Amino acid sequence: MAVNRRRFCRIAGLSVLGLAGGSTLAPRAQEDRAEPTAGKAGVAEPIIGSRWAMVVDINACRREEGCRDCIAACHRVHNVPAFESPKDEVKWIWKEQYAEAFPTQRHDYMEDHLLHDEVLVFCNHCDNPPCTRVCPTQATWRREDGIVMMDWHRCIGCRYCIAACPYGSRSFNWRDPRPFVKEIDAEFPTRTRGVVEKCTFCDERLAKGQLPACVEACTSGCLKFGDLEDPDSEVRGILRERHAIRRKPGLGTQPQVYYLV
Repeated sequence: MAVNRRRFCRIAGLSVLGLAGGSTLAPRAQEDRAEPTAGKAGVAEPIIGSRWAMVVDINACRREEGCRDCIAACHRVHNVPAFESPKDEVKWIWKEQYAEAFPTQRHDYMEDHLLHDEVLVFCNHCDNPPCTRVCPTQATWRREDGIVMMDWHRCIGCRYCIAACPYGSRSFNWRDPRPFVKEIDAEFPTRTRGVVEKCTFCDERLAKGQLPACVEACTSGCLKFGDLEDPDSEVRGILRERHAIRRKPGLGTQPQVYYLV
């Protein structure tokens, strides 16, 4: 019986899949059926939350004058390059003067030190992030737990997200960053020229049961990280007891980094 072209292609395709099943499809199926590793010996359980947030104590940080431990820790574990030229600078966490970080929340009668203090800033992981809406390749998106993520393989370098972010929280790699990383941490991927990067609340560390690197490195308690949906969490307790502000609240982005003043 004659076999037409469509039927031949179908038979040939099924044959190839059948041959490949032992080496390609089967491992994937086994992986999908694998039991969760969390809780097994030697494997830490991931830290899971419904809405992650960061609390920054401005006054406590100010008392640690000159301290950059949190910045150094973040940049070290995430292979953030150290360019000599400011125009090439890539940063995940850094310090800005209060007047620049909070332009709409200042007045002439504030304490002088506060106006000139430097405050820690990073991605605000907004509830309504404008950056995710303008990305044409979905290289940046918001997870269910509120973390605004980056996929550097999808990033095409259009920089729409940089233009959309009102906080300046994203950096662009104008040059190949790898030669400017003093010691590459093999556990975290390096980036390439032409992609955007930023803080991700250390999602990779949360998956391993660890707190964000900046929080872990802060020995003075300036940084607190936790789940806002948990009424018993430390961050909820702090925000109940102390007054906190957020950056540029009038924009409607609903940032989830809170500053105690």
